[in-house]
Amino acid sequence: MLFLIDYDPRAGQIVEMNTFADTERDSAHHARLERELDLHRKGINREVVLLQAADEKAIRRTHRRYFETLEQLSHPPKASNS
Repeated sequence: MLFLIDYDPRAGQIVEMNTFADTERDSAHHARLERELDLHRKGINREVVLLQAADEKAIRRTHRRYFETLEQLSHPPKASNS
């Protein structure tokens, strides 16, 4: 699964997140490029990333900074029972 994340670092939050099946890789790359170009044209400074993982739970674990506050990030992640 692919995750397209539009992240506002100043606000510390995700503006939008879209998911794509692995078979939609070309569409996901196109969507990322279009989002970056649109933000650039508007003079908006945000991070746009395309990440791959088995599911959203994995992305939330491996890329915590997009989903958690600075306070939450200052603590180790909770142990998973899975």
